[in-house]
Amino acid sequence: MIVSGQIVDIRARRIFSGEVLVEAGKIVAIRKTENAPQQFIMPGFIDSHVHIESSMLVPAQFAELALLHGTVATVSDPHEIANVLGVDGVKFMIENGKTVPLKFFFGAPSCVPATAFETSGFAIDSAQTAALLNDNDIWYLGEMMNFPGVVFDDPEVHAKIKASLAVGKPVDGHAPLLVGEQLAKYAAAGISTDHECTNIAEAEEKLKLGMKILIREGSAARDFDMLFPLIDKYPDHVMLCTDDCHPDELQKGHINIKVKKAIANGAHIFNVLKAACLNPVEHYKLPVGTLRVGDAADFLVVNDLKNFEIVRVFVDGKLVVENAKTLFEVNPCLTLNNFSRETISLQQIEIQAKSKKVRTIVARDGELLTESEVFDAKIEDGKAVSDVENDVLKIVVACRYSNNAPAIGFIKGIGLKKGALACSIAHDSHNLIAVGTSDEEICNALNKVIESKGGLAATDGNSAVHLPLPVAGLMSDQSGNEVAALYHHLNMKAAELGSTLRAPFMTLAFMALLVIPALKLGDKGLFDATKFEFTDLFV
Repeated sequence: MIVSGQIVDIRARRIFSGEVLVEAGKIVAIRKTENAPQQFIMPGFIDSHVHIESSMLVPAQFAELALLHGTVATVSDPHEIANVLGVDGVKFMIENGKTVPLKFFFGAPSCVPATAFETSGFAIDSAQTAALLNDNDIWYLGEMMNFPGVVFDDPEVHAKIKASLAVGKPVDGHAPLLVGEQLAKYAAAGISTDHECTNIAEAEEKLKLGMKILIREGSAARDFDMLFPLIDKYPDHVMLCTDDCHPDELQKGHINIKVKKAIANGAHIFNVLKAACLNPVEHYKLPVGTLRVGDAADFLVVNDLKNFEIVRVFVDGKLVVENAKTLFEVNPCLTLNNFSRETISLQQIEIQAKSKKVRTIVARDGELLTESEVFDAKIEDGKAVSDVENDVLKIVVACRYSNNAPAIGFIKGIGLKKGALACSIAHDSHNLIAVGTSDEEICNALNKVIESKGGLAATDGNSAVHLPLPVAGLMSDQSGNEVAALYHHLNMKAAELGSTLRAPFMTLAFMALLVIPALKLGDKGLFDATKFEFTDLFV
């Protein structure tokens, strides 16, 4: 097979008229020619850090959308499903990913559970982690969210890091706002990346310690606008990632959007393409072709280097996308799960007011970081309830693995004027989380999710929009386009209920992630993620 066009040689920083000769899935020659077509042949895009589960699609369905946008590979931490199903969940992701052409490179989750302060479906210890890391299908140690464990010498944490380094596999980081001596110790432990930077100064401190910076723009956390100048300043040390990408956004675009945006903002094209196509391959030692003789024939044909409209996508020499259509089949998948919660009653989410003030989570659109503030409680019949007028709404986290009493808190920034939202995606243990304008609405939404043993729901009286997620309560078994359409409908329903958040369900899901400051709610109670301890709701 011969493919002709304008060849984009990222390493040599040149573009020339030529042709690529492919035999048995490999590039056997790249030759200069005269008058090749005005289409551009370039390496495929790579998402350097993404949780496939957050797309609410199994890997095969994720591939069907991502390949349309020129993504040929992902570096994927399966810690979402691992918190629900343990090692079996990791193996499910690997095997399902093998059924499609996109190249998934999964890591061994490092923090299952993320903390000891919540209930998860499984725990993966250092011995299990070491066994995973010896598997040829595992490429790295997943993001080390337990940065206190690194800094304060938790033996289990360090055993996992050492196990990865011992087999020559990199260790991903997760260190929001960590600075100074503690950051230096974190990096010195062998942690090589971070995707949690929100400003240039934070990123440069980590770069100086030898860490690579993954510039993130996903459905909830959007740091690209702040960080993209790093691409030209440190082209060898940055990559692009989404981290968490919901299906409606994946339907519209993926890493290609970040590439277009960076170039439109003035970043040098070869630096951008290095971050998007080469740096992940080199850092994680991935067997992904980068348009060199001897490489796997993984490459794109695009119409130009401004819009990057995908004409064709090749993986291992096979044409897998042409003219916005995938050329492979996606087979039905298993629907394994771990869900024990029974119906929740009004009495279970009522809370007696112990004072007139409540410590409140303050959510910000597009951020995973929250703030902690104290507001007046709205009290009715001695009970603290949602204050719709002041947007201080009740938030509930209920364990999905047992029928323990739900945890109650309050949150500002969701913006609902009526109804409730609920989901079984609540990072990282994936218990049930809901926010609403009344206890009745919260129960309605939660019980809709419980009825389907996982999913997302937006309710308003007798009206409900519901997306079932039968695979671990995290992913659908339907096509990407079907899930994207229903998820879009859910977001429209949330907007109808009053939320102005760009991705309300994504934001809600992160309100249970106890490792990101400042205040979060787990199934065992309100948690101060700055002090790493539980705190009182009433002040």
